Amino acid sequence: MKLTATIQVSVDGVMQANGGTHPDLDPGFERGGWALPLFDDEAHGYVDEVYERADAFLFGRRTYEFFAGTWGAIEQMADSRIGRALNTRRKYVASSTLTDPGWAPATVVSGAAAVRELAAAPGGELQVHGSGALTRWLLANDLVDELNLLVVPVIVGRGTRLLPADGPRLALDLVESRAFPKGITLQMYRPARG
Repeated sequence: MKLTATIQVSVDGVMQANGGTHPDLDPGFERGGWALPLFDDEAHGYVDEVYERADAFLFGRRTYEFFAGTWGAIEQMADSRIGRALNTRRKYVASSTLTDPGWAPATVVSGAAAVRELAAAPGGELQVHGSGALTRWLLANDLVDELNLLVVPVIVGRGTRLLPADGPRLALDLVESRAFPKGITLQMYRPARG
């Protein structure tokens, strides 16, 4: 499978609380919800299509637990195009602490070898959404085949950024870019290997 990561980021690289703040995940963070006002029908449709083409999903523990409590539990969200994809396709959780993932069908995996094995399996896309720590780890371990950034035209000014201030050096090839009506842009990158 091709391992793809799709992340919403602000112009200054913040990915935290793009849909709104959460008291457990974002305690004290008051700048949440910065992405949703700029998602028009075309951008929403694109995101729906991305989720629908997944063969499986890979999450970090925190994102998985948040998605399980929202897309997996709130009827209106579960009955959306994204919700139906998430609730019917295989989910993997990269975690060394989670033992019972609960939200079926799901399996806990740990370590680069396990992720490489998933990516080597036949199929279309193994997708990562959100999961900042996991995405940084996947990039550092050369496991990402495609990085899709949905860049939202806002500067949040503070918050957790996708990429650390000090991380690995990676060359990327831009393979597609697209602008949506309210100014969100898609930047699709593939690692420049060799």
